[in-house]
Amino acid sequence: MRIRTLAAGLLVGALALTACGKAGSPTGDAQQGGDGGAAQSLTYPVAQNVDVAGSATFTKIKSNGLTIGVKDDQPGLGLKDPTTGKYTGFDVEIAKMIAAGLGVDESKITFKTVDSGAREAAIANGDVDYYVGTYTINDKRKQQVSFAGPYFQAGQDLLVRKDDTSITGPETLKGKKVCSVTGSTPIQRVRDQGLTEPNNIVEFQKYSQCVEKLATREVDALTTDDAILKGYAAQEPDTLKVVGKTFSQEPYGIGLNKDDSALRNKIDDLLQAALDDGTWQKIYDATLGKSGSAATKPTIQRY
Repeated sequence: MRIRTLAAGLLVGALALTACGKAGSPTGDAQQGGDGGAAQSLTYPVAQNVDVAGSATFTKIKSNGLTIGVKDDQPGLGLKDPTTGKYTGFDVEIAKMIAAGLGVDESKITFKTVDSGAREAAIANGDVDYYVGTYTINDKRKQQVSFAGPYFQAGQDLLVRKDDTSITGPETLKGKKVCSVTGSTPIQRVRDQGLTEPNNIVEFQKYSQCVEKLATREVDALTTDDAILKGYAAQEPDTLKVVGKTFSQEPYGIGLNKDDSALRNKIDDLLQAALDDGTWQKIYDATLGKSGSAATKPTIQRY
């Protein structure tokens, strides 16, 4: 199956190259799921004389450069090329756009892969200055970090094999092995709602590992946000499909230090400007839009 090639490639790239990598130029090509498809040039002017009064994180960025936490195995959102080390996708472009708005030149940006289960610790410990990686805003997480945004609205769905007609939505998961990432809201929802039996829940650190298990028929479904799943399905339309029945709301936010309200407000301003002037739409069209995910503009939720 071609899906095995996809899963293996994603897994090798994600596991073998998890070290930090320098970001590309704010003017660059955003690929379709990182698969070498049609690309669109995106340009983010670097702001001058930026000041974010009261932000300890921004003071650190000015002295040490900017470290951004991202995912590396999500086509169309955050994917690392195992050959070049370059990160591409919607989340990556949003992260770069914000950096430019903060006055950070591309030579001062470092992308760092941080998996779902380690996000709060990475932010709290200062390992990353902000995090852009399909990070759902919820009240529990707000006890540990703060969020700017949301910059995208997703919903939980299911990825299954193309020939599987038995899974049509969450109500048909009983007796099925369901895979997702440790620390993610989707797998917690499966557990809390009893959508399948506890011994049928399979967890890994990366979604690409779930894709591999789906290919080898060791699990029956991968569940997470539809935006992520459509990226995988777009790469393997003959072997994978998204059920297309969302059963949650997953607003993606920029994860920040809990006490840095000044930087949160500044990033909210930058996101709002991008929504208003068409930059958000250009980023979407060049990346996530190529996977078929719905282009619903989010509403910034300030607090």
